[in-house]
Amino acid sequence: MIRTPLRPLARILTARAKGENPEAIERENLRLRHEVMRDRARTMAEGRLVFLALAFFMVFGVIGARMGLMAATVPEEPKSASPGAEILAQRADITDRNGRILATNMLTHALYVQTNDLVDPPRVARELARVFPELKEEDLLRRFTDGRSFLWVRKVLSPEQMQQVHEIGDPGLLFGPREMRLYPNGRLAAHVLGGSSFGAEGVSSAEVIGTAGIEKQMDARLRDPGQAGRPLSLSLDLTVQATVEEILGAGMTMMNAKGAAAVLMDVHTGEILALSSLPDFDPNNRPNGPVSGDPSDSPLFNRAVQGVYELGSTFKIFAASQALELGLVTVDTIIDAKTPLISGRFHIKEFRNHNYGMIPLWDVIAKSSNVGTARVALLIGGLRQQAFLKSMGFFEPTSVEIVEAAGAKPLVQKKWGDITTITTSYGHGLAASPMHLAAAYATIANGGVKVAPTLIHSDRHESGPRVLSEKVAKQAVWMLRKVVTEGTASYAEVPGYDVAGKTGTADKPRRDGKGYYKDKVVNTFASIFPADNPKYVLIVTLDEPVDTSGPEPRRTAGYTTVPIAAEIIRRTAPLLGLKPAVEPPAQDRITAVVSTRSGVAATGGN
Repeated sequence: MIRTPLRPLARILTARAKGENPEAIERENLRLRHEVMRDRARTMAEGRLVFLALAFFMVFGVIGARMGLMAATVPEEPKSASPGAEILAQRADITDRNGRILATNMLTHALYVQTNDLVDPPRVARELARVFPELKEEDLLRRFTDGRSFLWVRKVLSPEQMQQVHEIGDPGLLFGPREMRLYPNGRLAAHVLGGSSFGAEGVSSAEVIGTAGIEKQMDARLRDPGQAGRPLSLSLDLTVQATVEEILGAGMTMMNAKGAAAVLMDVHTGEILALSSLPDFDPNNRPNGPVSGDPSDSPLFNRAVQGVYELGSTFKIFAASQALELGLVTVDTIIDAKTPLISGRFHIKEFRNHNYGMIPLWDVIAKSSNVGTARVALLIGGLRQQAFLKSMGFFEPTSVEIVEAAGAKPLVQKKWGDITTITTSYGHGLAASPMHLAAAYATIANGGVKVAPTLIHSDRHESGPRVLSEKVAKQAVWMLRKVVTEGTASYAEVPGYDVAGKTGTADKPRRDGKGYYKDKVVNTFASIFPADNPKYVLIVTLDEPVDTSGPEPRRTAGYTTVPIAAEIIRRTAPLLGLKPAVEPPAQDRITAVVSTRSGVAATGGN
């Protein structure tokens, strides 16, 4: 840097030559230098002030924006869950076919503890044990003081419990908001809905997952965020379902049965209007599954879908229908129903050793003749019988949208000799579920087109393959109607509604595999209504029923399941929109119309 001297020599020499004082030059230069230094210092100070002002403005602007954001958001409890994928808590509702809620979500809270923030752990443990009697004070205190920093106390709280915990007033007690699954109708349709529980959990939300029934089968659909606002519409009719469960429960008690099941299905679409299994449970408080014993003894066991039974004489219509389809017989073909029928070392007899003699095919079905059905089955042959039953769906699990259905595969004999052909024709030797039977009877009722049972309500349904000709299907329904009017199901007559159906009484196999019980049966009544224009199929099954209203105990389906099914039809047919047929007046009834001055008067007479 070039430094300018305060006393420049040239100016001093000039000043002396003119007689001026050289000291004035030095004072002038010093003054000018100080002015430059002062201006430079002022500029630097002003720059620092501007910078500080901008810095303060930015800092306080950020703080103000953050305070405004915090004021606009909902307060949350501190999160102590480890970082990971976001928990999807929202789950779509489930409704019946008319939009009535079967399953929905409810906001609740969980209770957890940050032990490091507890002020008085012994007092907190004591107060929590008072609020939640199932918790022990000693266990809580041990968990509060064993070194862990976080622990769950309760996954779901009622509003009253939440208020009581609030009143404890310890800062270590915290609440986590979450949604829980609510079934507002309690036990109604419990086996269809199944139940749900919590999956992944955090302090601010919890994942709800299906554990059984349609909740588990359709879990991906119900948890799909893109469909969260669109309920899953089931084919069930809530009013019809409630009616079926009420009558089935009363009938099960009256008939002293161990369990019961009912399936009501639309024969054209396969949609299930009602599905009931008893005993049942409340999906809001789903019990734990059995760890020993017979699984069918548990209320969680779905007898309509999981129950695989020998369904007895309800199978006889399949042998008759196939023989008609093959052209081997007509409905009036005379069948030898004399007893016994001998096949190898086996003697085929009738119930109570009846001997029906020579009777037409339709009467074989009406009287439920084992021997007559066996002879028809032998005409068909084992290979053709297997193929037909496969086409009716009796060799694979049903496709109904309940997770338990996949494991309910029919039990089929590995060796299919003549005796298997005979016994299968009248419902022994092949075990299937009531749902299988409902789908097969629907195939007959709708004119011979196979239907797939479904619990999903839809306006579009795909038609299955044709299994029977329409003519044979109508003949089968006509024979089933004869079972009610002239055969073993006389108690199935419902005024105003023509019912067709078939009874089935099957001896119950022993658990040890050594034959059958002598005093335990599984009874089934498979019905179609109205018979003149079939719209619905109803299957009712009772496990170990016995009618004790008479002088002797009666265990056949005609006395146990048939009256229950008749009452269900009588109560549900109007709910389904079916108008009762009005009996026409007697043909010899004469009505006379005479003219009077005041109008027209009518008189009647015979």
